[in-house]
Amino acid sequence: MQLPIDIPAVLKAATDIEEAANTPLSVSVLIDDTAPGDVVGHVRSAFASAGRRTRVTISYLDERPVVPYDADDMAVIVAGTSEWVGAQAARLREAGMPVMVATTMPSLVRDMADAFGAPIPEGDVVSPAEVPSRVREAASGVAKRAGLGKIAGGVRGANADAAAGDKDARVRAAAAGAAASDAGAEADAADERAACEPIELDEAAAAALDAHMGEWIIDACAPKKLAFALAFPFVRKPLSVDAVNATSLQNGAVGLVMFIPGADLPIMTLNQAKMLLQIAAAYGCPLNGERIKELAAVVGGAFMCRNVARTLAGVVPVLGWAIRAGVGYAGTQAMGRAAIEYFEAGGDIVGFASVVQKARDEAVEVASTAAATPTGQRVLAAAKSAAGSAFDYVRAK
Repeated sequence: MQLPIDIPAVLKAATDIEEAANTPLSVSVLIDDTAPGDVVGHVRSAFASAGRRTRVTISYLDERPVVPYDADDMAVIVAGTSEWVGAQAARLREAGMPVMVATTMPSLVRDMADAFGAPIPEGDVVSPAEVPSRVREAASGVAKRAGLGKIAGGVRGANADAAAGDKDARVRAAAAGAAASDAGAEADAADERAACEPIELDEAAAAALDAHMGEWIIDACAPKKLAFALAFPFVRKPLSVDAVNATSLQNGAVGLVMFIPGADLPIMTLNQAKMLLQIAAAYGCPLNGERIKELAAVVGGAFMCRNVARTLAGVVPVLGWAIRAGVGYAGTQAMGRAAIEYFEAGGDIVGFASVVQKARDEAVEVASTAAATPTGQRVLAAAKSAAGSAFDYVRAK
């Protein structure tokens, strides 16, 4: 079995920050002059960078064919309601460049792109509020006219068959009627959402837009995601959350599949160490030798997490695999989430290890209480809730 831990990657994560800081980045920000002023200002500010190896070019978008800059890693179109947004984004994609379309009027932007024959791919329209794909489809005026027409035709045809006594047709008629009702409801919801656009970019909406832009970048520009985090602060939290979620799932999986006594300890510990190094690096905080030793001692306390998991598994042997997975997941989440909040609040590397230790100890304490629960289900529930409880505890301190 291939283990979910790359030991050299643990050490490399401590030094990647220097390499990432020296990685050249190039971004073109293209502004549609019909875009609301608040989103234009916010995106321009988000992509302002003091990185010595970072190039950001800002220009206005019009009907003239956009010429991509060969060195660009990505382009951002700050979109309004101009008819050429979809076509210009398509030209950049055809040149092999990832294109983010940032907007506070996502339904309108998609409608315009669809109407002018240049639809924007799923996921490339980034806004403060994500809209379910089926609602986005219903939001398109073209899709509403064509789709509902087809559904209405299906209802009429099915009803005609039903009148002839076809039992199956009656079922189809009912299903078609339900589909028409659902599509109509989705269209109404989309119309209501579009009527509220542009979305006011208040503090909460701005934070949501930053998070979605950061998530887009770490997915579309994965090889340079750490370099982007160092250059643009809004990428740091999404990158760190991604590391925490991936590592938590890996450690949960270790709890599920490790049947050799003690084999899970070094894997979970190294995995957690790698995660914490990645978070520190994302916030531009490299660890020197002494800090790495301090952090290693804290993460080495994962042995306690393992002991708790083993104890709980002994209490309810049938659910032992689930308990080990729950504690592995919970302890990792608690450490990671506490680390992110610490750096988000402006913390530096000096107090990093102590914050991680508090989170780890609380995760162990919360999970330990499960040993006294009378049923296996309550034990499992306690293990799975350990991450949330630990995080709440650390925040209260």
